[in-house]
Amino acid sequence: MRSTAFAKAAVAAFFAAILGVLPATTPAAEKAVAPAQGIEKKNVVLDERKSTDGSILDDALDLIEAAQEYWTKGDEERAIEALDQAYASILEVKAGVDPKLMQSKEDLRFTISKRLMEIYASRHIAAKGNHREIPLTMNKYVMQEIKLLQGRDRRYFIKSYQRSGRYRDEIAKAFKDAGLPEELSWLPLIESGFKIRAQSPARALGLWQFIPSTGYKYGLRRNRWIDERLDPVKSTNAAVSYLTDLHEIFGDWATVLAAYNCGEGTVLRAISRQKKGYLDSFWDLYERLPYETAHYFPRFLAVLEILKDPARYGFTLEEPDSPVPFEEITLARSLRLRTLAKKLGISGRDLADLNPELRRGATPAAPYSLKVPAGKGEVALAGLEALRERSSRKTTYVFHRVASGETLSHIAVRYHANMKAIMKTNGIAKDSFIRIGQKLKIPLNDIS
Repeated sequence: MRSTAFAKAAVAAFFAAILGVLPATTPAAEKAVAPAQGIEKKNVVLDERKSTDGSILDDALDLIEAAQEYWTKGDEERAIEALDQAYASILEVKAGVDPKLMQSKEDLRFTISKRLMEIYASRHIAAKGNHREIPLTMNKYVMQEIKLLQGRDRRYFIKSYQRSGRYRDEIAKAFKDAGLPEELSWLPLIESGFKIRAQSPARALGLWQFIPSTGYKYGLRRNRWIDERLDPVKSTNAAVSYLTDLHEIFGDWATVLAAYNCGEGTVLRAISRQKKGYLDSFWDLYERLPYETAHYFPRFLAVLEILKDPARYGFTLEEPDSPVPFEEITLARSLRLRTLAKKLGISGRDLADLNPELRRGATPAAPYSLKVPAGKGEVALAGLEALRERSSRKTTYVFHRVASGETLSHIAVRYHANMKAIMKTNGIAKDSFIRIGQKLKIPLNDIS
């Protein structure tokens, strides 16, 4: 087993990457780093008199790519050596005030940490067995979940299955195209019941129940106009990426799904408390996981088991809902959905359901690709000039339920609103006069 000064840096970067925090520098890596050996055409000799910061970063990227090639071939030692040298290289970069160089340096540091995390995890915690398939186990835990779905949660299961038809075909295709098990397309049934606007107490949203930080990490934008966690296509692509990353860490789908539910850090800590450093199976870990997470994978298996033979478990499942066909048009200005819906001869709710990521019942004050029912695109485009643009001075409102720990100033910042205007609108005398659960009307000035 390779042992260098960078070993501690690898572990530090591993846990930093798990927590989504990158170390400013790694002390062990700043000291002497053992040179990589046997890396043909990738070994970089830094010459500070000739190399620019940009070329150093390019060389570091080459080393990262070489490390990936080595790891793919199963040569973990050389992969770590290449990452070792890449990290040492970027420490030489003095980006100064150049924002692009600073961003490039941070991107490479994150990538190196992520690669080290994956290698470290694959060495020490990956479960044994066939890692590409979902293990369809039948045991007492799965049977307990089947009984719950037959009884207390029967209505939830049937309604969720009914809604699944609107989205699951496209979800299954996304997983298939990514080389992941298509059975994962049923995860939204237990995550959200296939409700596109599902929201949890932890502020997780959408079919895939992304919390804000994980959504941001996987490219789901969130601003005053949109929240892409609510978009079925965009959130599915993010879920594919997240599940792929988790599989690279844990190596088996049972543990991956546990991590998806409660976070990779929670699962890694549970594993670290075991006497052995790997998993023979997910069920070794079962008792150490949070209650909800421990039941998450058995419930997923229960869903798959019932869907395989509904009649055996007392279910008669009708044909699920069909997807709503749509086309897209580009709007160059901000328009109310209900105004456009009226022009199209459809309900505002139907148009909003096609565009669930829109937070304010209107398109952004910038070019935006809007989904409209199939066959309605030409009608929409022909009538756009007749639609009145929303006034920049017109005030619109959203409603907010006060959560624990929130203050008026926090709420005002979140909605880009004026705190005094919120107080006036809601008849609040002092900024401290709000309570948990209180429903506030938030005035917003539109930007058109």
